[in-house]
Amino acid sequence: MSIAFDLARVSAGFGDPTRESQRVFRKLMDAMARPGTLHDVSFAPDAPTGLDRAAGAVALTLFDFETTVWLDGGLRTESVEGWLRFHCGAPFVTNPQQAAFAVVADLAAAPPLSAFNAGDAKYPDRSTTLVIQLPSLEGGQTVTLTGPGIKSEATLSLKGLRPGFWAEVQDNHARFQFGVDLIFVAGDRLTALPRSTRIVA
Repeated sequence: MSIAFDLARVSAGFGDPTRESQRVFRKLMDAMARPGTLHDVSFAPDAPTGLDRAAGAVALTLFDFETTVWLDGGLRTESVEGWLRFHCGAPFVTNPQQAAFAVVADLAAAPPLSAFNAGDAKYPDRSTTLVIQLPSLEGGQTVTLTGPGIKSEATLSLKGLRPGFWAEVQDNHARFQFGVDLIFVAGDRLTALPRSTRIVA
């Protein structure tokens, strides 16, 4: 879907792209390496209406002209698409299976995790990474996490998940080494669940 936009209305990205993207990248790598840990990216710029600051920071850091991006319906707006196209150059797709990254602002209306690219035997690393925006990364149902990067076990209590979501995550883990990776964002914070993490709800 292509939307024309006015460059004068595109808000700023990173003030120092190299340094700030490296800061966000380190936090993302730490979040993936230590599932369930929460990380602050309040130093990142404001994102356009509809995107939390942390979601915008992830996009500015990971999206580029080679990474296909799927946006949920609420994010297919002039301001969001224009901002991502201008700062990242990312091409948009409407088929979840074609997405390197997916950004979800309304989880209740989003396709199931199984609808996205889980990779294949030749390229398991080419699966979709979902950036899921939530009301809060705390205050929801507590689940236990185990697996690589977790010394014994960790907990996570994401707020605003749809019914049955943790069962989807468990099914996603059961497909390992295939499956999608998940980055959750809320406001200025982010956390991550790679497909290798086991969930006990």
